[in-house]
Amino acid sequence: MNLDFTPEEIAFRNEVREFIRDNYPKELDGIGTREDLTREEFLAWHKVLGKKGWSAPAWPEKYGGTGWTSTQRYIWSEENARVDALMPLPFGVSMVGPVIYTFGNEEQKERHLPGILSGDVWWCQGYSEPGAGSDLASLKTTAVRDGDHYVINGQKTWTTLAQHADWGFFLCRTDPDAKKPQEGISFILVDMNTPGIEVKPIKLIDGTHEVNETWLTDVRVPVENLVGKENEGWTYAKFLLAHERSGIAGVARSKRGVERLRNIASEETVDGTPLIETQDFARKISQLEIDLTALEFTELRTLASEAAGKGPGPESSILKVKGTEIQQRLTELTLEAVGYYGAPYGYGMEATGNEGFGVGPDHANFAAESYFNMRKTSIYGGSNEIQRNIISKMILGL
Repeated sequence: MNLDFTPEEIAFRNEVREFIRDNYPKELDGIGTREDLTREEFLAWHKVLGKKGWSAPAWPEKYGGTGWTSTQRYIWSEENARVDALMPLPFGVSMVGPVIYTFGNEEQKERHLPGILSGDVWWCQGYSEPGAGSDLASLKTTAVRDGDHYVINGQKTWTTLAQHADWGFFLCRTDPDAKKPQEGISFILVDMNTPGIEVKPIKLIDGTHEVNETWLTDVRVPVENLVGKENEGWTYAKFLLAHERSGIAGVARSKRGVERLRNIASEETVDGTPLIETQDFARKISQLEIDLTALEFTELRTLASEAAGKGPGPESSILKVKGTEIQQRLTELTLEAVGYYGAPYGYGMEATGNEGFGVGPDHANFAAESYFNMRKTSIYGGSNEIQRNIISKMILGL
């Protein structure tokens, strides 16, 4: 694998770097990937990219993609991670968008893809249910055909940022008598302003409102909102999850996180010795960097495969497992590095000097909150235990 950039790729990197420098919204500087933002803040960079035509680099050109090579997409991720840019939310661009342009009809493509690209329409995901998370095929939300509508009843949980959503994509059971649980499930697009939908907040340990319960009571949805064929939604769900898992790996941002960790460990001391120079902590960082490099090569091979016309396959499970484990280890080491300064006194608490709480260096802010929030990454997108089953079956043939 040749890891050297060509002159053309270096020129592209410079173009991307200059565009980000000149156009990234100033109000988002330093925000990173926090979840307590307004709808406008979440969408600000997305809308800039939509106007430029850069909001969906992985999409085919005929649907609004950039036509970039796998290397250009890699450079794009690296440059955004370098400045901690708040990227477009995945629910539209990385998840439902590819499902619609791959399996949807022309009317659905014309209606929904432009709003996803521009950032004018916010999507949420209705997959998990109480008792149907990792075992998603046991979902119980029903969609019963009534003339030219489906009537949907059920409950979804962990619907991320649904409080802002205009539309949602939901898995619903349309054939309760199917022989296998994966059969009889359909993929349906739902206007979140439809009567009968109630979104209830789930407050996280840090006090933020990131996820929700979504209740659907006699929600009438036009049959034209069914994607693909009735009772074949499991196929589309697996396709979507493969795209989601590839994105969860977060290699570029983890690399940036390691740089920050090294800087923190250079400032923090143990008995007067910089933490980075202690044998135990230096070993932990080195092992993390080795694993991250191996993951990066796997991601590059996956991108090259996609560039050759192959969609993400079971290798996306490898990216998901290792990527989320690395993210968790990174936040653990960051919390270890800042020590008691990382105590979670309150979300968003600035260092206050002498008020009795929030005392400490700026780099300690949010260390605990990030650690707690990253506990979820090994669960969403299909738990890592399930991903190991997929790897053993689809890759190892066990």
